Amino acid sequence: MDEGSLRLVLYDRMAAVRYAHQWAYGRNPAFYDYEYIGGDCTNFASQCVYAGSRVMNYTKDLGWYYINANNKAPAWTGVEYFYNFMTRKEPTAGPVAQESSISQVEPGDVIQLSFDGEGWNHSPVVVRLLHQPALQPADVLIAAHSYDADNRPLSSYDYRAVRFLHFIGVRKPVR
Repeated sequence: MDEGSLRLVLYDRMAAVRYAHQWAYGRNPAFYDYEYIGGDCTNFASQCVYAGSRVMNYTKDLGWYYINANNKAPAWTGVEYFYNFMTRKEPTAGPVAQESSISQVEPGDVIQLSFDGEGWNHSPVVVRLLHQPALQPADVLIAAHSYDADNRPLSSYDYRAVRFLHFIGVRKPVR
């Protein structure tokens, strides 16, 4: 698909947040639960982002899609792959994010945490800000799987590094 056949539309942040609240302590049966085979956090983040974007990218290996437990893109469940897809420079279909500061974070965005300072391990979803703009981790409330949570302060995690993925829109095919 070439650049001219895509248009950038708004990301529905509130749809992502509603989905996060609905499934933070449960599992949507439409998606496999990876909790016991590596973790379910990025799968849950992908589900939330999909609720806010309604577009998947079915490019084999490099896209972002879920068909079933055995037919999904690495970016659907892998923390680093998710980051690489969402921050890609190529104009391909799907949600688009940019790494940002804490002050640019909004509900529906995704945060990624490194617990050891070497690799990225966790992908919670922002569901609420106590102050806007958020200036410190205590201002940011998240929902997540693998460490199931809803309205949990980011400051309650013990992490070595953090990155904020702020969604700027969704590239959709022109119809």
